[in-house]
Amino acid sequence: VQLVESGGGSVQAGGSARLSCGISGYTSNNHCMGWFRQAPGKKPEGVDAIGADGRNAYADSVNGRFTISQDNSNHNMFLEMNSLKPEDTAMYYCAARAERSSYCSRDPNDYNYWGQGTQVTVSS
Repeated sequence: VQLVESGGGSVQAGGSARLSCGISGYTSNNHCMGWFRQAPGKKPEGVDAIGADGRNAYADSVNGRFTISQDNSNHNMFLEMNSLKPEDTAMYYCAARAERSSYCSRDPNDYNYWGQGTQVTVSS
């Protein structure tokens, strides 16, 4: 299974960015995929997770600003980020879960396959 993120970069506060995650070698039926982030000196944080049926679970810190989605093939996952804040600055990772589950958590420990990450820097 391979996951490759893209779309990071530097953004002004209040701006927007869109992250993409290409997934190969993975069957997403009843599986979960998610976006996670880690800022320097902080623990990894689950940003959002999505199941094959489209149900998702946003973190309170991004609710109303970030939107997770996937394409019909479930081979690509996206994170639309709006109203970005300096505290959103982090390395963002996409991840996929090996086991089938009807509930997709935002706990990084539940995920088995990870991308290499893409940096998002929000300046004030």
